[in-house]
Amino acid sequence: MDIGADEFEQSLPLLQELVLGADFVGLDIEFTGLRSNLSGPQQISLFDLPSEWYLKTRQSVQQFTICQIGLSVFSSIEGESNKYVAHSCNFFLFPTTFGVLDSEFSFQASSVQFLNQYGFDYNKFLKNGIPYMNEEQEKKIKHNILTGNWKVRSSLDKDQIKVVIDEVTRWLDLAEEGDWMTLPGIAGFQAFEVQLVLRKALPDIWTVLRDQGVIVKKVSTQHRWYLETTSCDRESCWKEKILLSARGFSVFFQMLVKARKPLVGHNMMMDLLHLHEKFFRPLPESYDEFKLNIHNLFPVLIDTKNVTKDIWKELNFPRVSNLSEVYEVLNSDLNPTKNSGPVIIHASRCEKYVETKYPHEAAYDAFLCGSVLLKVAHLLLWKVHSAVPIPEPSFPLYLDVLAPYVNQVNLIRAGVPKIHAEHPEGVQVPPDTADLPVPLLETLPGHQLPAASLQRHYHLGLHCVSPGRSWPVRAARPPAAPSCLHATPVGLFASHPPCKWIGTVPTGNCVLVST
Repeated sequence: MDIGADEFEQSLPLLQELVLGADFVGLDIEFTGLRSNLSGPQQISLFDLPSEWYLKTRQSVQQFTICQIGLSVFSSIEGESNKYVAHSCNFFLFPTTFGVLDSEFSFQASSVQFLNQYGFDYNKFLKNGIPYMNEEQEKKIKHNILTGNWKVRSSLDKDQIKVVIDEVTRWLDLAEEGDWMTLPGIAGFQAFEVQLVLRKALPDIWTVLRDQGVIVKKVSTQHRWYLETTSCDRESCWKEKILLSARGFSVFFQMLVKARKPLVGHNMMMDLLHLHEKFFRPLPESYDEFKLNIHNLFPVLIDTKNVTKDIWKELNFPRVSNLSEVYEVLNSDLNPTKNSGPVIIHASRCEKYVETKYPHEAAYDAFLCGSVLLKVAHLLLWKVHSAVPIPEPSFPLYLDVLAPYVNQVNLIRAGVPKIHAEHPEGVQVPPDTADLPVPLLETLPGHQLPAASLQRHYHLGLHCVSPGRSWPVRAARPPAAPSCLHATPVGLFASHPPCKWIGTVPTGNCVLVST
C-alpha cells in the first residue's frame, strides 16, 4: 500500500492501531544517496573503528535525505497456530517546507540510477511526499507559528500566494457581506498557511477549511472580531493543527517509538542514522551518544544480516548476503524447516507482493526482513530442540532464541563487522559476539601491519587478535619463546584459548593468531 501526503493524515488512526497490536515491525529505507565522495583521511577505511566510521558516515547522512520508508507490521493471528499477517506500507517522504524550514539535500547519480532501475516513482516523492521534521526543527517552527513570527516559503511560494490574494481581493470588490468563495485544490498544512496569509492581509474576510478547499467569507469588522474571540476555528485553535500537519511523518515516528515494538532491518545501520537525523535530533558528534539515543528510541533491534551471517556458518547454505537471496534460500528445500515454519499472509489492501517481487521497493524489502526473521527464528528453535519435540512456536519463544543477536547491528566496511547498540564502546562482550575481521591480516605480505594500525585498530595490549574472535587478555606475558622476545613491545601478551605467534611488525609489536 502506497501512502503519500494526500492519504497520510486519514491513515494515522489505522497505522497507530496496527503498530500497537504488532509483534514486531520490519523496516527498510531508500535514500537520495548513500555515501559522499570523500577523499583522503575522510574516506571510509576497512580499519575504521566504529566511532571513526560513524563520524565519516554522519556527513553523508546530513547531505542526503530519505525518499521512501517501507514498514511491514507483523501481527500473530489470534487462534491460529504460528500464523502472521503482514501490513506492508510504502511512505513517500519529502522534507517540510514551511515557514523558516527549507532543507537542502543532494542527489547521488548512482543512487538515482539504481532506484530508476527498480521502478521508483520520483513523482510521488517530489509531488506528494509526506512532510517531516526532527525535534530541533519542530521547536523552531512551533515558536514561530505560536508567536506569529513566520514567513511564507516554498510550500506555496510567494508568487502563488500573491495570485491567491489578488483573486480574493478582486472578488471582495464585488462581494457583499455574507458572500463566500472557494479556493479549491489546497489541502494539508498548506491550506492553513493560505488562511494565515489571507487573514493577516484582509481584515474584512474570514476563512474556514472544508473538504472542497478553503472557504473565504466576507464579514464586517465587528463580526471578524467576534469570530476571532469566540470561534472554535480561531487562529489559536488551529495553529496547533498547522504544526501537526507540518510534522507529518514525524507524528507516526513518535507513535512507533512509544509502541516499543522490536524493529527489524537488514544491514540497518544507515537506516538508524537517518531515523535519528530526520525524525529525532541532528546526529551528535559523539558516537556513544548516538548509540544511547537509538537504544532509548528502539530498545529491541534485530539486524537479519547479522543473524543470517552468523548461522549460515553452521548450516550447509550457500553464502548469500543479499536480502532477496536469503529469503529465497529460506523458502527452498535447503531449509529443513521449510514446511513446518511460520505461515505469513498479506493483509487486505497489501496484496501487491503476493505473486510479484518488487526488490528495492521499501515496503517489499521490509516485508522480506520480517519474513526472514520469522523463518530464521524457527530454524534456530528447531536446532535448539533437535533432540526433543519443538514446543508450540510463538513470537516470545522466537525472541528467546534470537536473544544472542538482539541489538547487534551489522557494520559494512569497517574494522569490526558489527556494533552492540546497548553497550558503550570499550565494554568487552562475550567471546561469541566479538568478531574481528582478522583474516584480512592474513592477506598481507609476511602477516605484517604498521604497529600504529595494530595498536589503534586491533586494541593491541587489550585483546588477543585471532581469526574471527577477540578474547579478553588473561595474562601479561608472551607465549613461550617468540622470535621477538628481545623486544619489549606494548602488544606482548598471552590469551585464552591458546594462540600461535605468527610474526612481527617493524617496531616489534606482535600479531597473534589462534591455532
